[in-house]
Order: sequence, then structure tokens, then C-alpha cells
Amino acid sequence: MADDVILETEGLTKEFHGFVAVKNVGLRVRRGTIHALIGPNGAGKTTCFNLLTHFLAPTRGRITFNGRDITGRGPADIARLGLVRSFQISAVFPHLTVLENVRIALQRGRGRSFDFWRSERVLDAFHERARELLAAVGLAGFESTPAVELPYGRKRALEIATTLALEPEMMLLDEPTAGMAHEDVDRISALIQQVARNRTVLMVEHNLSVVEHLSHRITVLARGEVLAEGDYAAVSRNPEVVQAYLGAGHE
Repeated sequence: MADDVILETEGLTKEFHGFVAVKNVGLRVRRGTIHALIGPNGAGKTTCFNLLTHFLAPTRGRITFNGRDITGRGPADIARLGLVRSFQISAVFPHLTVLENVRIALQRGRGRSFDFWRSERVLDAFHERARELLAAVGLAGFESTPAVELPYGRKRALEIATTLALEPEMMLLDEPTAGMAHEDVDRISALIQQVARNRTVLMVEHNLSVVEHLSHRITVLARGEVLAEGDYAAVSRNPEVVQAYLGAGHE
């Protein structure tokens, strides 16, 4: 059924001064799934993400979200429609507490942006929901901690909490486990599974064991084009995919 597809691209292309970074990418993400976008360095994954959320404008092509053409819409408009890129709405106030960061994200999501002049009583109305979000991402014990003092993996959890504050229908996660120690990778992987229970997730991820464990479907990019698509078993056996990774010096 067509309405099973929440995000679709047709002929998505981005050129930079004659260099084609993304070429004719056709992506179909089914509602309620975790879909991974993988490929060797320079494959065009991050450029593709930037096109989906309109941090970059496509040279050609069309992007549809929930049956609505969002090509050319601004990032804020796209977020309001329910497609939100995590770490786009990240903990941008390192010296505010964890709770305050999530509260500000909640204010943004309700169109009240940076109402610092409002009374403490009005702002406290956001605290209950902020605490629920912190509990959901395993940060209930860190409410009063300045964001700058959080360990790296916990900062990523905070960034996911601030994204969830916008109540997205679909989340785009750009390398959510990059640079993490093993225990943080496990924690964030479990968190992604948890938040995906009632929403769709599209993620760029280099850690192939995370991709194998989490993804329902995988799209492989190489040199800006779709090289293969399928579940992990099918993609990992594809000789073109193996060659793309080995040729780029990946394990």
C-alpha cells in the first residue's frame, strides 16, 4: 500500500560546481520501521540527509513526506510537519542543566521559542513533560547536571530527548553511535529501539553491528548512488557492496 511509505525521494540529485555528490537517489522508507543509510566514506550519506531536511537544496528531484511534497520547504517547516533531524535540535546550551535544555526544546515545539522573560510558574508547566522525556532516555538522575558535564554517550541521549520534545513522527539520526565506547553504543542502540516503537527512524550509521541489530531495511550508497537495498543478510552478501567497502579501506 502506498500509505505504508512515509518518506520517498525521486531522482534526488545534488551537484556542487560540477561534482555530483548525490545522483538520482530513490529512497522509500516504510512507516514504523528503522531504515539505515550506509556506505563507505564519501558515499553521499550526509549530503542526502541534508537534502531531506533542506539544510541543502537539491539540484533536481522530489521529496515527499506523508504524501506531501516538501521539496524546497525550509528546515523549520519540515520539522513542524513531523520530520525532525536529531542533533539539529540538540543541547545548544551547554551551561544550562539537562532539565533546562529539554524544557527549552518543549517551549520551541509549542511556538514559544526563547521566552526567558516569562514567570518561573509558567515555565514550570513544562517540567513534568521534560522529566518524562528524561526518564525515557535514561537521564532521570541527571536533571540538575549542566549539559557540558555529561559524558559523551549521555549527551547523545540528551540530544535525542530534545528531539523527542518536538513530538516527531519521523526521526533522522546522523551517526548516533559515532565515537562511543562499547557500553554507550549498547545504551544508545537500546534507546533507538525504544523511541522507534511508535515512530519511523532513518539513520546514517557506520557501525555495521548496530545496523545489523537495529535495521529493518538498509539502503547502501556508493559514489552518490544507490548501490543496493534490502535487509542486512541480503545487503551484506551483495558482492558490489563488499567491494565498495573493501575498496574504500573499510572492514
